[in-house]
Parts: sequence; C-alpha cells; structure tokens
Amino acid sequence: MTNQRSEKILVTGGAGYIGSVLVPFLLEKGFDVTVLDRFLFGQNSLMEACAYENFHVVRGDCRDERVVGDLLKGKDIVIPLAALVGAPLCDQDQLGARSINQDAVQMLCKIASKSQKMIYPTTNSGYGIGEKNKFCTEESPLNPISLYGSTKVEAERAILDRGNAVTFRLATAFGASPRMRLDLLVNDFVYRAFTDRAVVIFEGHFKRNYIHIRDIARAFLHAIENFESMKNHPYNVGLEDANLSKIELCQLIQKLIPKFVFMEAPIGEDPDKRDYIVSNQRILSTGFKPEWPLERGIRELVKCFTILRKSQYGNV
Repeated sequence: MTNQRSEKILVTGGAGYIGSVLVPFLLEKGFDVTVLDRFLFGQNSLMEACAYENFHVVRGDCRDERVVGDLLKGKDIVIPLAALVGAPLCDQDQLGARSINQDAVQMLCKIASKSQKMIYPTTNSGYGIGEKNKFCTEESPLNPISLYGSTKVEAERAILDRGNAVTFRLATAFGASPRMRLDLLVNDFVYRAFTDRAVVIFEGHFKRNYIHIRDIARAFLHAIENFESMKNHPYNVGLEDANLSKIELCQLIQKLIPKFVFMEAPIGEDPDKRDYIVSNQRILSTGFKPEWPLERGIRELVKCFTILRKSQYGNV
C-alpha cells in the first residue's frame, strides 16, 4: 500500500467504466475515496477497492441533495462522474439525461463549498462537427449535436462558472475496465475484429480522437497534483497521433489482427454524426504525457476479449 495522502475525494458514479479504473488507482496512490453510485447495471466492478481501509461506498443517487450534501462534508476534491453516457442511452431516457448529466451537477455546484476543488470529465463530442482540417482547441465553439453532448456542455459551463475547477473534454475512451463497455468505438471494433473477424463501416471518413482509460485516470491525478496552475480551464484529453477516421482505425486494428476484414457500406448512415479533429496541446503543455497509444490498447483489448464473451443467449 502507498503512503496515505491527506486529501479526501468524493466520486459520484464511481462504479462506472471510468470510475472502476480511477477509484482503485486513487486508492493505490493513498487518497481517501468515497464513492456514491446507484449500481444501476448490477456491476461488482469495485470489489478490489473494498480491501482498502481508505475506501468508502454509499449506494445512492447523485440527484439526492440530502445524500450528496452529507457526503460533501470534509471532502477536499469532488469528481462528478455520474452520468448517462453516450447519445443512444440519453435518447432512450431523456429525463434521466437532463436530471443526472446536467441538473445534478448544477446542484453540486450550488451546495459545494467554494474551497472544494472539482475535476469534471465532459466529452469532446461537444465540438459536434468540426471544420475540415482544422483542429478543435479549447477556444473552438461548442456545437453539440446530441442530447448527451448538450447536457455535458451545460454541466461543464456550470462548473467553470463556479470556479476552483478543472474540466476534461475527453476523447472517445477505449481500453479494459472492470465495468466494461463494448459500445465505445475502439472497444466495439476490436471486439468485432476478434470475434467476428469483420466490420461493416458507415461513413468511414468521419474522424474523432481517442484516449485510453488508464490515461484518463492519470489525467485526474495530474490535475490533482497541478491543480493551482491548471484550475479554471477546460482541457482536451486525447492522443495527439490518434485523430483517426473509422477506416484508419480499422487499418490499425488489421495490423494487429491480420484476419480482420472491413468494408465501407455504400449506403446507410451512422446515427453518431460526430466528425472533428482535436488538439491536445493545452494539457500536454502542463507536463501530462499519455502512456497508452492505440496499438498498446488494442493488444490489451485482445487479451480482454479472450476472457470476455457476450454469450448470454448462445450455447457456445
């Protein structure tokens, strides 16, 4: 176990895809971490964390002002991860998307003490459709094209208006997590390449940026350790060399899984219309360096999918 650190951290939604990697990482670094989560998906992804004396867990809702108010007492840092993540899930539950992604964060800003630091992950999908061949920076206009994107943009605005905060505009995450998600683009394509050996791509020229989940966890630690110099700004967090189209991503996967074949459909649309390239220079200029290039993450995912099979309704 690492030396104990004095800071106490509250993480809402700490049992999700990101939290299930971030929380054990912070515990390992010696932080005292409290997680508030509804465990909506029946996940047991924080079992490893239970061994830590400095881990506390509460089953509850991030929209419950009384519960959140009690948990805020004595905390130095708040990390609001609780969200309905992704455009399809938000479209399915629009009331939940607004109340969890936006209203709960605005409530948190209202009831937290000004001295409590906040580190908030939003999404670079707020950029929507970027200008061709022009990098989106933190100064670029935000133009979300989904309910998910717009609720996260509004929540980020509330947090930056409140101050004493850092926000991360995360690229599309990838990589293995104890609360695994197969619906994220890299994870999905690698899963299909590994199990089906084939993918049909819609609108394969659409570009976006990517970041490994362990680099996301490292970015949070970086913000904690450099908070005073980084605070009150948003930061794009992605891989500089991974502004890739879907076709380029498939070509990279094919290098590592040679039997994989892909084709672009001549007709049909991707419901996710995001298309942009992103500059991550602002966070890189603070000394942050990602450690997980796409190739390393794809190799990790191949091991992950050797273990994980979606065989719930099949005999084999």
